[in-house]
Amino acid sequence: MLKIVRSRFSEVLAFTALAAVCGAGVGYEGGRSAASWLAENRLDQYAASVMDVVDAKAAEGREVLAMISSPKFSSCSDADIGTFRQFVLRSEYLKDAGRILDGVIQCSASGGRTLRVEERFTANFVQRDGTLAYKNLAPLQPGKAMMVGLQRGDAYVVFGPQMPASVGPIPMQFSISLRGTSGSTAGLLTGTYPGAEPSLFLHDGRRLVGATLFATRCSTRFAGCTTAYALVAVALRAERKKVIAGVFVGAIIGALFGLALSLAYGHSRGLAQQLRRAIRNDKLHVLYQPVVDRASGVIVGAEALVRWSDDSGHAISPDIFIKVAEERGFVGEVTRLVLRRILRDFEEILRKDGTFHINMNIAAADLEDPTFIPALEDALSRAGVAGRSLGIEITEGSTARHQIAKDAIQRLRQNGHIVYIDDFGTGYSSLACLHELAVDAIKIDKAFIQAIGTDSVTVNILPQILSMAEALSLRVVVEGVETQEQSNYFAGATVPILAQGWLFGRPIPAREFQRAWMERRTIEEARLLPRGVSIKVRHPKSA
Repeated sequence: MLKIVRSRFSEVLAFTALAAVCGAGVGYEGGRSAASWLAENRLDQYAASVMDVVDAKAAEGREVLAMISSPKFSSCSDADIGTFRQFVLRSEYLKDAGRILDGVIQCSASGGRTLRVEERFTANFVQRDGTLAYKNLAPLQPGKAMMVGLQRGDAYVVFGPQMPASVGPIPMQFSISLRGTSGSTAGLLTGTYPGAEPSLFLHDGRRLVGATLFATRCSTRFAGCTTAYALVAVALRAERKKVIAGVFVGAIIGALFGLALSLAYGHSRGLAQQLRRAIRNDKLHVLYQPVVDRASGVIVGAEALVRWSDDSGHAISPDIFIKVAEERGFVGEVTRLVLRRILRDFEEILRKDGTFHINMNIAAADLEDPTFIPALEDALSRAGVAGRSLGIEITEGSTARHQIAKDAIQRLRQNGHIVYIDDFGTGYSSLACLHELAVDAIKIDKAFIQAIGTDSVTVNILPQILSMAEALSLRVVVEGVETQEQSNYFAGATVPILAQGWLFGRPIPAREFQRAWMERRTIEEARLLPRGVSIKVRHPKSA
């Protein structure tokens, strides 16, 4: 029987190959043309979306420059610096603001008057209205993010690196150019000129130069143009389904059947299909990383982190497979699996111990799904677990659709959940935005924690974040704490600090976590007992 199956499988493959060859000659060119057209459209959409952000940044930056270039207070006084900080905190795009004299920063919102950056900066471009533009601000940038600044008089502003995500599956890059007074090139602000004349980057349009596709969009308000580009071979590979569709049209019925059979077999091995099967068969794993009270070291909760290995046994990063699930529209199934696993692993503890909580991450699609919150509350009700025992973490990006996020957060809080903004700082949320969303807590992104003990300007933002949290009565969790020095940095904080990171524990399976939690809890309880009195440990039931 096995030999028959193998023989049949070989016949199907041989027929598919023969059929594909017959149909390829007819449909290839049509499919390739369709794929090229679609790739050009995607590039154009991406260039337009980047241009929208650049326009918004330029408008906001010039507005702030106009207000701070004629100061109401003495230059670099406490009141002057306070004004800068108000603008930065309320801004959607600004990363910093301050005063600069002869290329040397005198004071700033992030560093005050005591600055570690002593480098003399030179403006790269002078725009029509006399505004100076800088692109070489490496000492100010967090990590590898691109930082751009504008100066008018002795006032300057620096923009954050946020840009829209690429449109569709094509890996795209972009550059930003500034036009001169007569339409000539003033220069490249960000990115590169990949094998094309600079003039190509100064006019609206789509072009093919050598092996690269370009799409340029120019601002109607300012002197900037953005150009998205991608290699033709890469773009066609990303749109290979369109080429295959062209082959289908030109093939005979038998060839179409054979090719479809072959593609169906290959597609079943695709990442999305494997992930769907893993969810259906309950093959995803959930690990738990301790969340501790920084001052006492007591474990007060955990964050549930989902993990997955594909059919070949290779571990796939959550950044990858969660994105796949979001793009294919089934990320809610991952969220529900994590919820089931949390209740299976910790139902008894969560039901009996009101001081302990588990946090789970949810996606933007969950906030928009009208069935999600009812299903969540139904699962907790059946398990007898209170809403306060399950914290909800959402990223700053999940709040893009503001009203939907606001309404969902309000319902979650009404049901007793503590709602956190995860990876806080990466999206540069404004003070007004946090106030309107009315979350309970922020989790400061690990990039800020890792800057502790370094010369990075990023670390100077931490006191501002803590002050903002205190002003809004927000709880604070710091992520990615790996060293004692990083933990000690928060010893003088005026708000209670919870922490998680390798210093306090790595993500581990439920059984190991429960054992560690019980041991730590036993030690803490023993400290409170009179001398000579002992307690017995009863480990909770593990899934």
